[in-house]
Amino acid sequence: MNDEHRTPGDWDAIVIGSGMGGLTCAGYLAVTGHRVLVLEQAGVVGGNSHVFRRRSAYEFDAGVHYIGDCGPDGVLPSILRGLALEDRVTFRAMDPDGFDEVVLPGLRMLVPTGWDRYLDRLTGVLPQDKEGLREFVEVCSSVGAEMRWALLSAAGAEPAEMMRRTATMMAWGRRSLHHLFEHCALSADARTALAAQALNYGIGPEEATVGMHASVMDHYLRGAAYPVGGGQMLSASLVEAITGHGGTVRVRQRVERVLVEDGRVYGVLLDSGEELRAPVVVSNADYPRTVLELVGEEHFAPPIVKRARTAVMGHPLVVLYVGLDRELPGTGPNVWWHGGPVEDAFRELADGRFDSPQSVFISFASAKDPDTAAIRPPGHANFQVMALCPRPLDAWGAAAADPDGEGYRRDPAYLAEKERVTEAMLATAERALGPFRSHITHLELATPATQRRYTRSTGGSPFGLARWGGTGARPDTRTGVKGLYVVGQSTRYGSGITGAAVSGIACAGQITDRPLLPEVHGGAVLGDPRLLPERGAGWDPLHACGGRAPRGGSR
Repeated sequence: MNDEHRTPGDWDAIVIGSGMGGLTCAGYLAVTGHRVLVLEQAGVVGGNSHVFRRRSAYEFDAGVHYIGDCGPDGVLPSILRGLALEDRVTFRAMDPDGFDEVVLPGLRMLVPTGWDRYLDRLTGVLPQDKEGLREFVEVCSSVGAEMRWALLSAAGAEPAEMMRRTATMMAWGRRSLHHLFEHCALSADARTALAAQALNYGIGPEEATVGMHASVMDHYLRGAAYPVGGGQMLSASLVEAITGHGGTVRVRQRVERVLVEDGRVYGVLLDSGEELRAPVVVSNADYPRTVLELVGEEHFAPPIVKRARTAVMGHPLVVLYVGLDRELPGTGPNVWWHGGPVEDAFRELADGRFDSPQSVFISFASAKDPDTAAIRPPGHANFQVMALCPRPLDAWGAAAADPDGEGYRRDPAYLAEKERVTEAMLATAERALGPFRSHITHLELATPATQRRYTRSTGGSPFGLARWGGTGARPDTRTGVKGLYVVGQSTRYGSGITGAAVSGIACAGQITDRPLLPEVHGGAVLGDPRLLPERGAGWDPLHACGGRAPRGGSR
C-alpha cells in the first residue's frame, strides 16, 4: 500500500459491498499483505453473483447468466488464477457454433464464436445489408480488440504507441451505437440483430456507445462459458482467497456513512453506531449513491456533485424465475427474442411504456450446467425470462418508488402491478418458446424494487451508470477524496461480472501502485494456494457466503 495511506487504524482497507468489484479488490489487497475487511449489508455475499433456492428443488442465479473470454488467456480466468483460484472455479464452455440464439420476426440466427464467423452468420440472414454489416463488424471488432489491448498491455506504453494501437477506438469509441448504425445505413432488422444482446448492458443504441457495445460483444465472441456450480462459485472462491490470506468478510453489516476529515477518509460508521477505522475505503455501491449518500456531497468538487445529481442509470430489470416439470426440447441455453425493431422498444421504455415486453432474454441454467443437481430435479427445466423496464418506478406504487420504501412488498398497488407484469412476461415467453404454463412448478417475479432491496442500487438498476456527464463518460475508481475509491459497474471498466472484476483489480492496483492486471494476465500468481481452506464433503458455496440453506434445502 502506498505510504500516503499508512495511518493507524483497525484495518488497512474497508470494502463496502461484496459484489464482484468489491470482492476482487479485497482479494488482491489481501494477497498483497493488507488487512482488509469486507462489509455486506445483505445476508449473503456476492451481490449480483449470488444465488437463491426455492422449494428444496431449484437454484436460481441473480445475475450470472454467462461469461465471455474464458479461454486460457481470458480476463476473468487470469484474475482468478492470480488469486490461486484457478482450480476452484471451472468454466463450462457453451456451444462455439451457437452460444446465443437471436430470434426476430422472420429471422433466426445462432451466434458463434469469432468475429469472422459472426459476420458470416449476419450476412447469411441479412444479405441486403451485407456491405453495411461488413463495415459495422470491422469497426466493432477493431474497437473491441484495441480496448482489450489497452486494458491488458498498455501499462507504460508511450503516448505515440497508444494512439497508434487504438486509432479506431479513438475515432469511434465514444460515439453512440445509433450513430454507427446510421453511418453503415443498416436496416431495422440488421440493427435489431446487432443490438439483440443489449440487455447485457442495459441501455439502447441511442445511449450505448460503440465502445461499450464492442467490448461486450468482443468479450462473448472470444468464447462464452458458465461457471460450473452456478454464480455463487465465483463469490465463494473469492471469499476463500480473502479469508485465507488474513482478511475478514462480514454479512448483515450496513454502512451508514463513510467518515471523512480534512479531505481524507478515516473509516466508516455502521447503522449499529459502531465506528471502524481504516485509511482506505473502497465503495462497491454505485457512484451516485457513494457521493450523495455514503460520503456526502460536501466532500466533493461541484462538478462531481452535479454529475452525481444528474446521473442516469441503466434501465432496471424485471426477471421471471421459472421451474418446469419437464425440459423444453430444441431450446438453446440463451434466447434473445425481439417482437419488433429494438430501437422502437427502447423508445417505448424511454416514454415510460411497459404494457407488454417487446424484447426478452431467456436463459436456461439447466442447459448451461446440466450436471449440477441443485439447479433442478432430474427432467425439470430451470430458466429465467428477463426484460428491461422504464427507469421511473412509479408504476410499481408509491412504496416501491420511494428510495427508502421498506413496506412495498405488501403494498396493494405493488402486488397488482407485479401480477400484471408476471402475466405479460409469461405471454411473451410463450410467444418465444411455445406453451409451457401447464408444466410450471415454480414461478416468481423479481422487480427493480427487489434489486434495490438486495443491492441498494440507485433506481433498482443492476447495470451501473448509463450517463455520467458527457456521452460515454464514466469515472475511474479513484475519487477526489484521499483514500476513497469506487469499484463496480459504475466505473469505466465496463458492465457485467468481468467488468466489475476488472474494476476491482484495477482499484487494488491503484492502491498498491502495481499494474496487477497485466501482471496476472502475464501469468503471475500472487495468492498462496496453501492458505486456502479445504472444501470438505458437502461443501456448499451458498453456505460459504453466509446463506443458510444447504443444497437441497429451503431458503
